[in-house]
Amino acid sequence: MSFKEKIAQYYTKSYLKKYGDRLTQVQGTVISVKIKKKTILWIFNKLTVTLLVRPERSRNIVRCSYLRKKWFKKPEFIPVNQGNLVLIQGLKGKRGKENREYVELINIRNMTTKKDLVPIEGKVPKVQRKVQRFK
Repeated sequence: MSFKEKIAQYYTKSYLKKYGDRLTQVQGTVISVKIKKKTILWIFNKLTVTLLVRPERSRNIVRCSYLRKKWFKKPEFIPVNQGNLVLIQGLKGKRGKENREYVELINIRNMTTKKDLVPIEGKVPKVQRKVQRFK
């Protein structure tokens, strides 16, 4: 095992140890997208995205938030529209806190346009939807 692999393995183990019980994944259709961009003194840029996603074969709605702050450059976000099929990877809020019902976005994959917020290695998984037949 090389030095880089050891460091990568150490980081993944420590990350899973810290956030393992809060990691979550949601796949469904987008109900609503709200994007706020704010610039302070032409130097500091803030991007806040709020998504409402309805998971497949479910009636509940998941609220997702994405907050990014950058100096000088404007933060980027992939185009997501209402009705798109998305796969969201994120962290649930801590128990007892005010943001416990939100999912904090780490990565989002738009399955309709095949774009990622953070590119990942490997093939894009195919999405299979079941069709119910009524007799």
